[in-house]
Amino acid sequence: MFLRVEKENIIDGLQKAANIIPSKSGAAYLRSIWLKAENGSLAIMSTDSNIEFCGSYPSEIEEEGLVGVNGRYFTDLLRKLPQGTITLKLDKESGNLLIEQGRRKYKLPVNDTSCIQNFSPFPEEGAVFWSGDFLQDIIDRISYCIGDEDTLEAIACLYMKPVDDYNIDTCGLNGHQFALVRFINEDIHSLLPEEGILIQKKYLSELKKWLGQDEIELNQSEKRLYLRTADRRETFSLPLSAYQYPDYNAFMSRLSDPDTSSLEVDRKELLEAMDRLSIFNNETNRCTYFELGNELKLSALGQDIGQADEVLEVKYSGSISKIAFPTRNLMEIINHFQSGKITLTLTGTEGPCGISGEDDPMYNVIIMPMKMVDDAYFSEEEV
Repeated sequence: MFLRVEKENIIDGLQKAANIIPSKSGAAYLRSIWLKAENGSLAIMSTDSNIEFCGSYPSEIEEEGLVGVNGRYFTDLLRKLPQGTITLKLDKESGNLLIEQGRRKYKLPVNDTSCIQNFSPFPEEGAVFWSGDFLQDIIDRISYCIGDEDTLEAIACLYMKPVDDYNIDTCGLNGHQFALVRFINEDIHSLLPEEGILIQKKYLSELKKWLGQDEIELNQSEKRLYLRTADRRETFSLPLSAYQYPDYNAFMSRLSDPDTSSLEVDRKELLEAMDRLSIFNNETNRCTYFELGNELKLSALGQDIGQADEVLEVKYSGSISKIAFPTRNLMEIINHFQSGKITLTLTGTEGPCGISGEDDPMYNVIIMPMKMVDDAYFSEEEV
C-alpha cells in the first residue's frame, strides 16, 4: 500500500472509527483501524465486533493494499499533525506502516490482515432517507429512560415500532420511567417489521457521535440496522436484539381514565423550585412532596439538613391531595421538554403519572410516584 491523502479529508472519519474500538481490552484486531487503498479512495474501517464503521475518502493511490494499525496510536498521531498532505506506505520488509509529512517520519507496526472480519455491506434495496438531527433528538429524549445493561435485556433497549396511520412509536423503559416519542413517517413505517426493532442502549452513544445534522440513509436486515450518509461516504451498522418488549399500552391507557387528576404548571418555575428543594434531599429521603389544590405546595425534608417549602401558581383539577416524586428523576424528565407549561396526569398516589406539553406534541413520559407512609418515602413503584 502506498498513498497520499490530505489530513482534513480523513481526520473526522478517523476519529469516528477510533470512537468504537475498545480502548484496552479485546483482541489486537479489534483495537485496529483498517486502511484499504483502492479505486482512488482510502477506506477507513473499524469494529468492536458488534458496531461496524466504514468510511471512504478521496486519496492519491500509488499502490493498492490493506493494512491494520493500532487505532488509538494512529488516530492520536494524525490528529496532532498539522493540516496538509500525509503519505502512508507499507514497508513489507519491516512490517511497518510508514507515515510521513514533510520532514516528519513515523513507523507503526501493522497487524496480520487475515485477522480482519468481514464488514457488512449496506443493503441497497428498500433503503429510505431520514433526518439525522431528528434521530439524534429522539435518542436524547428516550435514552435516559432505558434500563441499564444489567437489567432484563428487552428494557435495556430502545424500541421502535410501526403503529396505525404511519405512526412510529419509539420508546424506552426502566421500570420506574417510560418515554415515548410518536411521529409520522411513511418511509420508516414501511421499512420497519411489524414487531418493531430493538437497539441496545450501549450502542446509542456511539450512534449519536456518528450522526450529524444532515440527511442519512437507513436500512435493515433481520439482524442489523444500517445507516449511511447521503453522499454514501460513511456507513455505520449495529446489531439488533431479538427480545419481546413489554406491552406499554397497558399503562399508557390508564392516563385516559375518566377519574384522573390534572396538574398544569409552568415548566421553568417547577424545575427551578425542585432544583432548590433537591438541596434538602438525602439518601433516605430523595423525593419532593406535592400538595395539590388551588396552588401547588412543594416540600422536601432531609434529616440533618432541614426543610424546604415553596408555593407555585397552577391549574389543578382532581381528587388527589398529596403525592411524591423522586426529585432528580422528575427534574431530568422536565429538562427534556420544551413547552412553557407542562401537564401532569395523575392516576393515583401510587399509579403512573403522565407528563406532556403543548409544544411537545409527539412526546410523552411516565414516571412512577414514591410510596408515602406517614409522610416517609419507602420505594418507587414499578411501571
